[in-house]
Amino acid sequence: MSDPTDLVQEIEALAHKLGQARTSIASRFLGQDRVVDLTLTALICGGHAVLIGLPGLGKTRLVDTLSTVMGLQGNRIQFTPDLMPADILGSEVLDSLADGTRAFRFLEGPIFCQLLMADEINRASPRTQSALLQAMQEKEVTIAGQHRPLGRPFHVLATQNPIEQEGTYPLPEAQLDRFLVQIDVPYPDRATERDILIATTGAVEAQATPVFTTDELLAAQTLLRRMPVGDGIVEMILDLVRACRPDADAPASIRNAVSWGPGPRAAQALMLCVRAQALLEGRLAPTPDDVRTMAGPVLKHRMALSFAARARGEDLDAIIDGLAADITRTTRAA
Repeated sequence: MSDPTDLVQEIEALAHKLGQARTSIASRFLGQDRVVDLTLTALICGGHAVLIGLPGLGKTRLVDTLSTVMGLQGNRIQFTPDLMPADILGSEVLDSLADGTRAFRFLEGPIFCQLLMADEINRASPRTQSALLQAMQEKEVTIAGQHRPLGRPFHVLATQNPIEQEGTYPLPEAQLDRFLVQIDVPYPDRATERDILIATTGAVEAQATPVFTTDELLAAQTLLRRMPVGDGIVEMILDLVRACRPDADAPASIRNAVSWGPGPRAAQALMLCVRAQALLEGRLAPTPDDVRTMAGPVLKHRMALSFAARARGEDLDAIIDGLAADITRTTRAA
């Protein structure tokens, strides 16, 4: 068993390094601290994220900056209706060799990287979207019967436009569940938009600087899983996830508004994310507030409102936050 003092020092060192990464990212992606924290959370948890936001809000710029700061080899795929699985995974071609014989040679697709930006992922057909399923879960792909490992680490940051839905294919629930968090990218406030205007229209733009190497990020992902989590936090995570399922034991607000809820993978994701939230705040262990903070990003893409709830104008964010607030109060009272 490792020395607790050493573990504390390692956690504090990682928290300091994450602070440097935030500063470097913020030099190019201005004013969206919550979005930056959630993307960093996805990376240090070893997971994937889907970014929901209108065009022009800097999603591509954020992913490009992350690849530099976190020391990852990045690729970008623009998803379109005519994109085929082979355009993502790669394909075998028949080569003529010098001795006159022929042999198949595999050409790697853009998925063979460490940080993949899947831009407007819902514009591709379900057949093409499914090409990412095995990659996201198992970090490998199977082509012509042969298993081919992907980069290590391997992360997918996908983007979606929440407004323009013509010609799109909604992601199936099984694929949404493989995203650790959903990150909503809002409009910047006026002061931030002014800073963006000045910073991006001059002769010189700020450049991000590398903070992590690949090995350091892998070590951070391992360290995150060694962070202590109190029994009360574990029970709170279980209470919250289970309460979001519209079964007989769920609160009336959930039974009346939610058609299906999160599975066990949501609890696993929330356990990792509350540790990451504590790290980003420079703390050694998560608190009930961390559970409430991360509940929305982890749970809302793993749930669906019923037709009646949508007609009433109910909102998943408000439902989850209200439930998390109630469970937080109960946990503290206990």
